[in-house]
Amino acid sequence: MRNFDKKIVVTASLLAAVTIAIGAFGAHGLKELVDTQALSSFETGVRYQMYHVLALLVVGFATGIPSKTRKWVFWFFLLGILFFSGSIYLLALKSVLPFSVSFLGPVTPIGGMLFIVGWLRLVYGLLTIK
Repeated sequence: MRNFDKKIVVTASLLAAVTIAIGAFGAHGLKELVDTQALSSFETGVRYQMYHVLALLVVGFATGIPSKTRKWVFWFFLLGILFFSGSIYLLALKSVLPFSVSFLGPVTPIGGMLFIVGWLRLVYGLLTIK
């Protein structure tokens, strides 16, 4: 019998590897392509992605957290990473992309709200443990 949520831990581990690769690309491949403000934004996306990947690892290994809570937090954080970090990456690269990504501006705060809702769902799940 395993003492962790395999789906969450495996997904978080894969996302950690992807985050490191994206961060390395940002640190080494973008300096010549985008301005310092875009690079700073890109780094913010990487930082928030890694914070939530690490949080997912904790949630995946914390067997005391109810299964339903873990699943909700997993989905909120995963979608938050996609919307928040994903939109920041594309917006930071807008000067080198062959298409417009300006429509993604409103997506970033939606991703931020998904992160907040995920954290609040975790709080609720922990407070309701009997």
